[in-house]
Amino acid sequence: MSKWPEKYVIGLTGNIATGKSVVRKMLEHLGAYGIDADALGHRAIAKGAPGYQPILDTFGHWVLDGNGQIDRAKLGRLVFANPEGLKRLEAIVHPLVEQAVDLLIRRASQRIIVVEAIKLLESNLASACDTVWITYSPENLQKTRLMAKRGMNEVEALQRIRMQPPQDQRMASATVIIQNSGTFEGTWKQVVAAWKVISPIGDTDPIITKKAAAGELSVQRGRPRDSGAIATLITRLSGGARSQTSQDVMAAFGEKAYMLLKSGNQFVGLIGWQVENLVSRTTEIYIDASIPMKQAVKVLASEVERTSQELQCEASLLFLPPQMASQEAIWRELGYEGRTPQSLSVQAWQDAANESMPANTIMLFKQLRQDRVLRPI
Repeated sequence: MSKWPEKYVIGLTGNIATGKSVVRKMLEHLGAYGIDADALGHRAIAKGAPGYQPILDTFGHWVLDGNGQIDRAKLGRLVFANPEGLKRLEAIVHPLVEQAVDLLIRRASQRIIVVEAIKLLESNLASACDTVWITYSPENLQKTRLMAKRGMNEVEALQRIRMQPPQDQRMASATVIIQNSGTFEGTWKQVVAAWKVISPIGDTDPIITKKAAAGELSVQRGRPRDSGAIATLITRLSGGARSQTSQDVMAAFGEKAYMLLKSGNQFVGLIGWQVENLVSRTTEIYIDASIPMKQAVKVLASEVERTSQELQCEASLLFLPPQMASQEAIWRELGYEGRTPQSLSVQAWQDAANESMPANTIMLFKQLRQDRVLRPI
């Protein structure tokens, strides 16, 4: 039993580029509350966060960038070449991350929690979990992913891979091993099978209904099995500008979730969004021209916001095409305002905006809660 008796906690780990985040997202689609411990580690050393000054005291001000933030790449190059330096860094960051994870788990309304952490087995988190899941991918696939997604050359990719413990060594500690070396569908089937062992209710499709003045609209959480319908809807509502297949949407489920707008039994809109590092980010929104914009936006955005608050989000970011963002009265009524990433007061919110903002969009911002994890102490 974990240290959280009313929760069932999955500790999720695996070597670099083996698909940990994809598996965490899959578990979130099934109803788990996901925590990215590595992202919390980044927040712990941001300017103003509790780990910031101890890092400067230990490693010196030379690790700062031009904006006074700790340059994680520079710090990483130092500690990964210096085992003693790595121990000192972990002694600062790990207790703060464990404190934040404990707070999030205790506040979560979900019964099943998944904590993703690349250093899970090297920290106190593993012994605090009910079960340990480990993702596996062959080295050649790890290398390909690092080169494609992180722009590394072959030498850099292999160096990062081989700096970590052998995968066989990790898997000896696993309760569940997810082989993430084939298709998204193949990985999804493994995750669903393991999920059913711990959650007999399994995959449900709650429908949240909101009444609008001109009729009844409802919002349905999209599931991977809805990928065909979602692909058809995006293709139709984008006028073919984004021609999607079921496989495209299935792959997207590894990064985001969808809320589907229904009028009667017909899908008439959707929002594509994700929650990472306690920030909600909406990157897609499509609404059928036959549906009044104000009603559709209110129903969709309100449901995304409600769900984001359940996930303990601190802020909501909407990235909208200019024509939709120009409907200022609609968004102002919902509490959103136009902002730039640089104007956001929390570094993690700025990072989320810079990482997620698609080209040719306008960002709208709303703060969802005042109490923040890893507030300066």
